[in-house]
Amino acid sequence: MRRAFCYVILLLACGAMNVQARHHSNRADSDAQAGQFDYYVLSLSWAPTYCLTHTGDGAECGGKGYGFVVHGLWPQYDAGGYPENCATQFVVTAEAQARGRTLYPSEHLMQHEWQEHGTCSGLDALSYFQTVDRATTVLKTPEVLEAPRASQSLNASQIAALFQTANPALPGNSLIVACSRADLSEVRVCLTKDLALRSCGRGVRTMCPQRAVTVPASR
Repeated sequence: MRRAFCYVILLLACGAMNVQARHHSNRADSDAQAGQFDYYVLSLSWAPTYCLTHTGDGAECGGKGYGFVVHGLWPQYDAGGYPENCATQFVVTAEAQARGRTLYPSEHLMQHEWQEHGTCSGLDALSYFQTVDRATTVLKTPEVLEAPRASQSLNASQIAALFQTANPALPGNSLIVACSRADLSEVRVCLTKDLALRSCGRGVRTMCPQRAVTVPASR
């Protein structure tokens, strides 16, 4: 009995270590070095869902009629996890700021994305925002999701299939769908450092209920 008990304790300890290792492999790396990463994730946020809970954000909401907007271009590790808030000698110059304002729905989001993710790209701020701009041209939005006037009910697989049809060159496991409870939140696509479509690394996966979710209409 005692031997069996010890064996169970050993199994639980090993399981705990495995869980901890998996968690660590997908967490942010605050000690990362700028430019040391494997690929990018381009995140496009579905503005109507964001605006359901951020009605006071006049920059993105308040009848702007947006559909997908740029959330960010995030350096990632193949093994899971990502660098963030890297030390850099670069600052957001006036020229970079002007370029960033043409890409992000708000000044606050632009500054946040540069500090948390752009600093880890190894690029100066202007070059990073130029890279974000080029990245947004890689993925074509399906026509039915271009700022629809009526809400839709789709499951994650259907949303991914719409993107696959609009982008036949999408490789397997290169696009994931994220939800906020029962609403579409984001679509994310994985890109090489040269902005070619590629499969995602570990830990980047669809995060939606299996049932249909709501794609709120543009407002």
